[in-house]
Amino acid sequence: MIYPTILAGGSGTRLWPLSRKMFPKQFLSFSSERTMLQETLTRLDGLDAAEVMMICSEEHRFIAAEQLRQMGHLDHNIILEPIGKNTAPAIAVAAMKAMQSNSDAVLLVMAADHVIDDCSEFHRAISAAEALANDGYLVTFGVVPTAPETGYGYIRRGDSLSIDAFRVADFVEKPDLETAECYLEGGEHYWNSGMFMFKASRYLEELREYSPEIYSACDAAFQNINEDLDFVRIGADEFSRCPSDSIDYAVMEKTNSAVVVPMSAGWSDVGSWSALWEIGEKDSFGNVVSGDVILEQSSDTYVYSESQLVATLGVNDLVIVQTKDAILVADKGKVQDVKHLVARIKDGGRNEHNLHREVYRPWGKYDSVDSGDRYQVKRITVKPGEKLSVQMHHHRAEHWIVVAGTAKVTIEGVSKLVSENESVYIPIGHVHSLENPGKIPLDLIEVQSGSYLGEDDIVRMEDRYGRA
Repeated sequence: MIYPTILAGGSGTRLWPLSRKMFPKQFLSFSSERTMLQETLTRLDGLDAAEVMMICSEEHRFIAAEQLRQMGHLDHNIILEPIGKNTAPAIAVAAMKAMQSNSDAVLLVMAADHVIDDCSEFHRAISAAEALANDGYLVTFGVVPTAPETGYGYIRRGDSLSIDAFRVADFVEKPDLETAECYLEGGEHYWNSGMFMFKASRYLEELREYSPEIYSACDAAFQNINEDLDFVRIGADEFSRCPSDSIDYAVMEKTNSAVVVPMSAGWSDVGSWSALWEIGEKDSFGNVVSGDVILEQSSDTYVYSESQLVATLGVNDLVIVQTKDAILVADKGKVQDVKHLVARIKDGGRNEHNLHREVYRPWGKYDSVDSGDRYQVKRITVKPGEKLSVQMHHHRAEHWIVVAGTAKVTIEGVSKLVSENESVYIPIGHVHSLENPGKIPLDLIEVQSGSYLGEDDIVRMEDRYGRA
């Protein structure tokens, strides 16, 4: 049986300011109501497959869980990496987990942040790959190139195994334009999609053969496995000693069992804003827009507005992205260098690379509306039935005003219900908690005041999400 395995790591610097370290692109929506992760899940519909396994970082666990829950795929199936170690160790842990259920499990390894337009072609390639995987091959999916792309690695095919598959001759690093044009003309090279299919047992055999240190560290970490809510945790100390390496370097470039299945499925790894422009629906002037946008005498431009009107006049070949706390204006040909801007933001001690103004939590979300000397204002939304941790603050007091729903507020052990248009005050040092006992979302305005307003001034006594 196929065991879909979704890799959802990554820091998301190339699509800043929409993508942030704490909210990278796989959790964002660009061209539909579903996020990229949710589109990846939808792509599996129609396959005879087990429930998906997902691998992500500790800091993204609650975002991932909520998005899986919304799609009906949350079932104690999120494997948490204590620290990012690249793809080879992540897939090893997934293989070990799959083999707990089925010694003949076939992994279908996918990234959470890719676009595939033609699902029927994708499923055809999966069917071809599954037969090869059951025969012991390690299959990678090669995308038939449509342009001399310099931003992708390539796979050169070797001898034919069937009408649908070839032995892998070489994995090739990202080429220069002249080389990429030769690849396109020659017809023997495919874009490296970063997707794979193989028996879990065969992958572990090859990993143990060619990268024994990775195998040993992952095996030791997996011996210390435990479940926490919807998450599967592995031994942090053991995993921290694992070498960091990609599956390409650790296994695929060394094994004699690598094969490539070509596909033409409208694939993109959405690695830049220009890639989103390329796959987007364009108007008659070549513009791609999302949100509240007005264009005048503008062409070949990508404009994304999150929360405000964005108007352009007489511009060409630009990328303009507006979020609540940042605006990017870039030459479309320079967007691969957005990472340099992100590095400068980080080096300058700012936080716009890390978090959005709107921050998601397991109980809901908050939006930092305003701040100044000794005060901060947030709009807080608590999902029905959810509860924030029992906590206290050393340096700030809080004033909560309920604007929708009903809050159950507990201060120093005394509980009360606070309804719409009512408020409550929490003095500095008082132990308190906030809960939504109702059936609709609870919205409230929180006004913090004090000498220090950082998120690290939270002392948690109890927490249903394991953060105490």
